[in-house]
Amino acid sequence: MNIEIIPNWHPIFVHFTVGLLSISALLYLAGLVLKKQNLLIAARWNLWIGAAMTVGTVLAGLYAYSTVAHDGPSHAAMTDHRNWALPTAGIFVVLALWAAWTQRGAKVVSPVFVAVMLLASGLLAVTGYKGGEAVYRHGVGVMRMPEIHGDGGHGSHSHGDMPGHHQKTEDLSTQGHDHHGQGEHNH
Repeated sequence: MNIEIIPNWHPIFVHFTVGLLSISALLYLAGLVLKKQNLLIAARWNLWIGAAMTVGTVLAGLYAYSTVAHDGPSHAAMTDHRNWALPTAGIFVVLALWAAWTQRGAKVVSPVFVAVMLLASGLLAVTGYKGGEAVYRHGVGVMRMPEIHGDGGHGSHSHGDMPGHHQKTEDLSTQGHDHHGQGEHNH
């Protein structure tokens, strides 16, 4: 069986990365405050697995960056996301190596390490927000909505007066450009 992910595996990897690294930071903070070794062990494992997932996330993200259909504004959003993602990923890989070097079997954790983890988690949140902007505001990597006929496709339910509810979504796949030919810009 061939599993086709549209447009690629980045959306799958990224959710594991964000979840594992965010939980790791929270577990480190809890382990520091509560002085519980089992929380620190769980924090390290989440960090190590999250950092490993980050490698796949970055590779899939770079592939998506160069292959998904997009226009000029969505390209700017993708570039902004990429520019936050690469240093953030690098910081978490360094933190994972730092933890492997200094914390194996440790019963306590340095407050400096926890502070850096929390700062890195802030960068991760901004990076995730930028990725969400590319997808939900610019439609990067999503398929076009189906044509709506008749009563607006709502069947027997109503959405009331939701702002922006009747806005038309553009099909970016027809406005995209080729990254492998002579496109508008260079990467």
